[in-house]
Amino acid sequence: MLHSMTGYGRAEQTLADKTYLVEVRSLNGKQFDLRLNIPALLKPFEFEVRNMLNEGLLRGSVECNINIKQNGASKPVSINTDLAKAYFEPVAQLANELKLQTGDILSTILKLPDVITPSTEMLNEEEWKCFEKVLKEAIAQLNEHRMDEGRSIETDLVLRVNNIESLQEQVAALEPLRRTKIREGIVKVLEENVGKENYDANRLEQELIYYIEKIDISEEQVRLKNHCDYFRSILAEKEPSKGKKLSFILQEFGREINTTGSKAYDSTIQKCVILMKDELEKAKEQILNVL
Repeated sequence: MLHSMTGYGRAEQTLADKTYLVEVRSLNGKQFDLRLNIPALLKPFEFEVRNMLNEGLLRGSVECNINIKQNGASKPVSINTDLAKAYFEPVAQLANELKLQTGDILSTILKLPDVITPSTEMLNEEEWKCFEKVLKEAIAQLNEHRMDEGRSIETDLVLRVNNIESLQEQVAALEPLRRTKIREGIVKVLEENVGKENYDANRLEQELIYYIEKIDISEEQVRLKNHCDYFRSILAEKEPSKGKKLSFILQEFGREINTTGSKAYDSTIQKCVILMKDELEKAKEQILNVL
């Protein structure tokens, strides 16, 4: 089963006086790239949070937003004066440029992120365990979303590989005719230019064998068939992350198809090669979003 790199997960839970909300989004990416927005209460656990996201999602461009709301009675708070001062200058400058009153700048600054924070420095053990469950639930939802999208991607990839194999069978059926055409074409040229009785038939047969061996495409067709079988075997594996491996196999598809085209010297086979390249490009586009 394939997993897409695109997904969304959301989880929320309230315990005692705190409500934990986690939203996770992921898009395709070559490596694991995380943008984490985390409240001050969780700063001591940031390393653990990053590890959980990395282990749970493996690869992709990930954005995680975490919010902890304080419920119930009023609690002591602290004001980050340095941050408030840093906010003040650009806000005051903007107000002056727009010719607005500056009397309510302080109330505006106090509403900006992390200016006012609860005095609690970190979550206790029980609260951390609760948050862990919320984060794991959000990751699980995102991975379920990835699996749903992965099913449609896998269906399309199997179709592309089947189409390539079908075109390959057409090429195999055309191969004997191609050799006959090549032989007849060379004989016709010789007869028209040097005469039917003026060339050595035995030497001609030797040269034809050498020439046809040089443009033989049977090895390329065998390797392409093996790549198709290997591609399907990778799809059937239980390992969730296999996008890179499948991408490498598709590169091998391209090598065999290109070599077939360069050796073809036959318009009908060339048409099959072009169609195979088209199917291959569609498969490569899908692979970009596979985990």
